[in-house]
Amino acid sequence: MKSKLKYILFWGISILLILAVYKCNINSTYAVSKELFNEEITSKEKVIYLTFDDGPSCKVTNDVLDILKENDVNATFFLIGNQIKGNEEIVKRIYNEGNGIGLHTYTHKINKIYSSDDAFIQEMIQCRNEVNRVIGVSPNIIRFPCGSDKRLNKNNLKKLHDKGFKIYDWDLDNTDGMNPKLCPDTLYRKAIKGSENRNSIILLLHCTDMQKNTCKALPEIIKYYKSKGYEFRVITEDTPELFFHMKGKAFK
Repeated sequence: MKSKLKYILFWGISILLILAVYKCNINSTYAVSKELFNEEITSKEKVIYLTFDDGPSCKVTNDVLDILKENDVNATFFLIGNQIKGNEEIVKRIYNEGNGIGLHTYTHKINKIYSSDDAFIQEMIQCRNEVNRVIGVSPNIIRFPCGSDKRLNKNNLKKLHDKGFKIYDWDLDNTDGMNPKLCPDTLYRKAIKGSENRNSIILLLHCTDMQKNTCKALPEIIKYYKSKGYEFRVITEDTPELFFHMKGKAFK
């Protein structure tokens, strides 16, 4: 009897330890703001935010917009400020067709933008000014180039919030930024992997002229999420923030 009790206790404790480690690993991957976490737990709505980084580009961004329009869905585009000049009509099209526009710094030069808090904030302000020059709107939604992981802490988070900025990382990535030449089927499968039983998704995609295969995969990505009952929304300042786990000192 005693040996049986010890056996039950051993396996019970082992299972609890495994669950604790699993939870720790999940939490270290990304952290969501309390509002989004609560929304995911309590809401039965299924929502996906398609987001495209690193535009505007001449061909691929327009191709993405064509696909979105054909499928009657919208997305959010995080734009690089110094790429707007010469692509003003694309920015106008993004906005006029009901898509969201966010800030992705002015230069996207990693060493420069992450050299200090002030440098990062100034890059976002410059980007916002360029957007305003074209469409007369000054968005405050931002995305860190390469994500906020290990770059965000309580101090610079407060500085960004004091300037009115809201941060949006992602919780699903089809890896087209690192691997733009992956075949469309692989990009599609990566864009849906891990989406099961989740009510809220921010999907990271890219729209530079290297992401031609993303365009080929996009109709199937949209078709999949429609078939699963997801509503496509754009990120606005009312959307609960989502940012990666804050760890250590981010800037100098």
